[in-house]
Amino acid sequence: MKFETINNLRIPKIGFGTWRIGGEGSADPSLDDKSLQALRSALELGYTHFDTAEYYAQGHAEELLAKAIPASGIPRESLFITSKVWPDHLRYDGVLKACEGSLRRLKMDYLDLYLIHWPNKLIKLEDTFKALNQLVREGKVKNVGVSNFNLKDLKKSKELCETSLLTNQVPYSLPENKYVKNGVVDYCKENDILVTAYTPVKFRNLKVNEIIKSIAHVYGATSFQIALAWLTNQPRVITIPMSFDAQHQKENLAAADIELTLEETITLNSLYNR
Repeated sequence: MKFETINNLRIPKIGFGTWRIGGEGSADPSLDDKSLQALRSALELGYTHFDTAEYYAQGHAEELLAKAIPASGIPRESLFITSKVWPDHLRYDGVLKACEGSLRRLKMDYLDLYLIHWPNKLIKLEDTFKALNQLVREGKVKNVGVSNFNLKDLKKSKELCETSLLTNQVPYSLPENKYVKNGVVDYCKENDILVTAYTPVKFRNLKVNEIIKSIAHVYGATSFQIALAWLTNQPRVITIPMSFDAQHQKENLAAADIELTLEETITLNSLYNR
């Protein structure tokens, strides 16, 4: 596994996203067994970065993660846990309350990373960061970041954050280049801010694209692994794929070890009219 070292942190290039664990926009208890099995297999395979949010299954994803971790025997300090505050809760008191809720559901004393899930134009960032900075000072949050932020809001967040803003989590993949075009990806790389790529392999023609398939054949890999390797080969980029399937989890984790050549990278960069 490759890591990204930043701000004295060593963060895996491949983490585990928990969207759809325990449900989607609401809790679905019928998915509990399947979800717990997915989390347990991820922990057994060696995933140490888990990304969740208060919105995921209305907090149930956090609750299931709290069940899976103790059974793994992995010490809390060996894990990197990210959660997010929903945009409705970005006022000062709302952030503090949301964080307490996440910590309670996760049964943890602190979060390694706490993100603003989406910006809310009706609430001043100054108010939100007043709370986030307080959470850091209190030790309840180790690092602060944002998600789905454009360049203007990202720059403002960097100014307001009393510690180094750790990441902007955005949709980023071979075909998804909105945050390249709007300048966010380059700004992050130039300012020591991680790009956390979500939905990294969710595109329609991934498995049938002949160029990706030909590169995958060279490495004895899948097309999904090449799409992930394209991300993990980039400096200051990490990603958080999710799968319920243990074999896919294993393949995702192994993708970070694939070292693409410069020629292969240029070829992949030319796909999808990037």
